[in-house]
Amino acid sequence: MEKWIIYFLLIMNLLTFFIYGIDKLLAKMQKWRVSERFLIGLALVGGSMGAFLGMQCFHHKTRKAKFYIGVPVILLLQCALLIYIKFFA
Repeated sequence: MEKWIIYFLLIMNLLTFFIYGIDKLLAKMQKWRVSERFLIGLALVGGSMGAFLGMQCFHHKTRKAKFYIGVPVILLLQCALLIYIKFFA
């Protein structure tokens, strides 16, 4: 697999993980929040593992169906796509 894909995914997942943590902190402080649309968008553009881990580590957005169902589905689809690219493309 191309190295740039690996670097992109690593950066996106680290960024997504930290943004989920920051949003949880902001929620506790009752401050301005990161939009749900942006959080899901980060997962869609390659940060699905970071989103999933952020949800688990920070116990954040674990009660909303679009997160507790949507993020794992996005993660599985992205894993399937990577496997396809690696072995069949």
